[in-house]
Amino acid sequence: MTPSIRLGTALLALGLSCLASAGPTVHRDAHGQDQTDLPNINVIAPPYQKHYGGYVISGDFKVLAKLPYMVYPAQPLGHGDVISVRPVNLQDDEYLVLQRCLTVRCDKASIVRLWSAHGSTNHSAHDATRMRIPRNGKYFLYLKKLPTVPFPPCEQCTDFFARFRQVGPPLTLTPTGITTAYYTKALRRAAKAPPEKIVAKTHEGATFIATFASGTKIRLQRMRPADLADSR
Repeated sequence: MTPSIRLGTALLALGLSCLASAGPTVHRDAHGQDQTDLPNINVIAPPYQKHYGGYVISGDFKVLAKLPYMVYPAQPLGHGDVISVRPVNLQDDEYLVLQRCLTVRCDKASIVRLWSAHGSTNHSAHDATRMRIPRNGKYFLYLKKLPTVPFPPCEQCTDFFARFRQVGPPLTLTPTGITTAYYTKALRRAAKAPPEKIVAKTHEGATFIATFASGTKIRLQRMRPADLADSR
């Protein structure tokens, strides 16, 4: 078993299974606030959402205390939802990853989109920070540090990692391409290290903000068409 698979499996055992495929149960408490029951989590707070342009915009994302590397939506993302991801102050060695579980146990996940200091992947010019969710599933975000490439080591090399293995263990990021051949030892060390820890989280209205140990922040929103929100 490779270090990446061992790391992903260990992190998965800590709490990734909490990403339930069904939506959470919501009811009112004695004070009239929404009370949301998630597996092993009981959250009492006003709904972090607003209505705009036919969408219900929500910042209801969570971070598990047992797994402080991962941000996930309290209500699972579904087909037709739009997620807005705005990285703030991404460093040259940082890669923000949106992954989707491919199995019920989530021992295998696929990269949906990735952001680096050079921009994001799989987007057109008008949607660098937003993407429409193509299918229902368990989605989560994390920040991974990889070795810096200060100078391209070969003519065909880039000064950052631009290609990655599409499918692999959750919470792991494996670069591919010719540049990786010059950073084998450093990439092995990076594979053994966990993702960046989330040290603070807060809400600004319908926006969820997570701050990582490096100082990088992400601003998140989920936008769900109002007619779909009423039916879920």
